[in-house]
This record gives sequence, structure tokens and C-alpha cells, in this order.
Amino acid sequence: MLEAAIENRQTVVNGSGTPTTVEDRLRATVEVLEQRLHKRDEQRRAMLHIIGDLNQANTRLANQRKAMIHILSDYEQDRRRLARQAERLDNSRRALLHILQDSQKDKLRLEASRKAMIHIMGDLRETTAEMQRREQELRDKQEQLVQAGKLATLGELTTGVAHELNNPLNNTGLFVGNAIDLIEMGVTDKGKIVRELRQAMQQVGKATEIITHLRTFGRVALTSREPVSLRHVIRRALSLMEEQLRLRGIAVTIDVGLDEPMVVGNSIQLEQVFINLLTNARDALADSPHKAIRVSVSIGSTAVEVKFADTGPGISAGLEQRIFDPFFTTKEVGKGTGLGLSITYGIIREHGGTISVASRPGEGAIFLIRLPVASTGTREASAL
Repeated sequence: MLEAAIENRQTVVNGSGTPTTVEDRLRATVEVLEQRLHKRDEQRRAMLHIIGDLNQANTRLANQRKAMIHILSDYEQDRRRLARQAERLDNSRRALLHILQDSQKDKLRLEASRKAMIHIMGDLRETTAEMQRREQELRDKQEQLVQAGKLATLGELTTGVAHELNNPLNNTGLFVGNAIDLIEMGVTDKGKIVRELRQAMQQVGKATEIITHLRTFGRVALTSREPVSLRHVIRRALSLMEEQLRLRGIAVTIDVGLDEPMVVGNSIQLEQVFINLLTNARDALADSPHKAIRVSVSIGSTAVEVKFADTGPGISAGLEQRIFDPFFTTKEVGKGTGLGLSITYGIIREHGGTISVASRPGEGAIFLIRLPVASTGTREASAL
């Protein structure tokens, strides 16, 4: 009986009296819900589009606001600048009005102002000329200071140079004496006499070369610049210091390398730099058990580096920068002027280079010089 009831299905009566099954009612309800869901999905999608548009609008508004802020900032800056310009123009206008009013009211005062201006211009010209004169005096005194330092160095080199001159002079006297003896003895072999005289001339040439070198080094250096071989300059400086270093038992090592280190500069001034550094190293090695100086040169793409290293006691901490100050010296009174390193510093700066020192107490000092390397075009122009 239950199965028959299920098969026949129960029926209900709707408002219009039309019988409807439960399944139909459920189907109708589902359709209504689906319609509502569909409508809500459409509303949700529409809402998402609206929110997206709002986000884009907000982004555009934010960008526009930033742009407006920048525009307002630029506008404010322009306004302030224009305000300042307007204020200056207004001040200038008021000043001009006062000047015009003064000019119109009192021409005599304008004439007096004109005369005062003439006096001021005259004083200005005199002041300018005085400044130029003082600058020239300063440059002259600087050159005199450099020359004084050079002559002081030259005075210290006198002993060694005198010894170098003594040898060729003695040899010259010996060879000339031999030639005279041969002539007095009536030797008919002129070849022996000529050989003795030629050897004497060679010794005279050596002495002349030494004197010429001293005269060249001692004269005032011109400000001209030309390609200079550092190898040649270092050897010339060492030739003047060699005897002093030898007498003090100081071994000197030179490492210039195979390539030619060329810089643009003044050979006399650079020779003075190297002599000053050799002199400084010589004095630093006075009480050292191991006395050695090493000079090395390395060539880079843009600069030539020259190192002067010694085995002395080094430089006390805190004095690395002061040693380049004029008249600063760590030597005893009467044993140093304090000008050598300051003159060296000035010459290197004039050559567009740098000089620095590295030192550890008890381990010696290393002076490092960097000079701009001469370009290939400059070398070729010099060779021509």
C-alpha cells in the first residue's frame, strides 16, 4: 500500500486550484533561486567592474594628485623666485627713483658722486696694480726660496763633487807630465805623446762634464716643460750624491725597468726633487746598522710611480703630513732648514703629480711620487 502511494505521488492544490507535485514545486523553487543567483552574479560582476573602474580612477587621481603636487611645488618655487625677482626689481626701481630724484634735485651731488667714482676707480686700479706687484713678488720669493734650497743642497754636495773633480785633475796632470817627459827625453815616437795627451783630454772632458752638471743644476730653472726621461734624471741626481753616500757606507739600488719612464716636466726641478729625497734618506740612515736606499720606478697607463725606500728608523706617528710643511724639521738646530721636503712637495704639485709617505717606526720610510706619464704624441713631438 505504501508503494502505491509513492507511485501515485501526493498532490497539492496551488492558489489557482492547479494540482502540483512536490517535485514541480522544488523545480520551480530551484529555478527561482537560480534566477536570483544569476542576477546576483551579474550584480557582483557589475560591482567588480565598478570597483575596478573605481580603482583605476583612484590610481589616475593619485597620479594626477602627485602631478598636481609637483606642479604646485614648481609653481610655488616659480612664485617665490618671481617674488624675489620682483622684490629685487622693486628695490632697483626704488633705488633708481631715488637716484633720479637726487639727480634732478641736485646736479652738484651727482658731479661729486662722479668725481668720487673716478677716485674710487683710480684707487681700484692702484690696488689691482699693487696686488699684481705683490703676487709677482710672492712668485719671485718662491723661486728664490727654491733656488736657495737648491744652492743649500749644492753646498752640501761640494765635498763629494770636489773629490770627483780631484781624480780627473790629478790624472790630467799625470798624463800631461808624461807627455812633457817624453818630449824632454827626445822620444821620436809621437804616438806615445799623442796617447798621453788624448788621455789627458779625456780627463779634462770628465771634469768639464762634472762642472757643467753643477752649473746646470745651480742655475735658475726655467718654467718650460718638455718630455723628460726619469731614468736620466735619477742617474744625474745620483751622480752628485754618489760620493757622499759611498763615504757613509750607504748602498743604493736602482730599479728603473726596461721601459723608458717619460714624463712632461722640468729636468732640473725633478733632479732637485730626487736629490732632496736622497739627502733626506742619507740623513735618516746616519745611525742605522743596515744602510740601504732603494729607488724603483713603475709605469702605469696614466702615471709613473717613483719610490724612495730607506732602512732608517722611519717617521714618528702623526708626522707623515707635517714633514711637507715649510721649515718643519726633525733634525737638530743648525742641521736642517726644513725646506727640502716642502720644496719637493711644491715642485711635484707644479708638475701635476702627488707625493706621499708611508712609514712604520723602526722599519724605514717610503716616499711615493706619482707623475702623469707623457703621451705618445708628446714624445713624438719632442723627438722631432
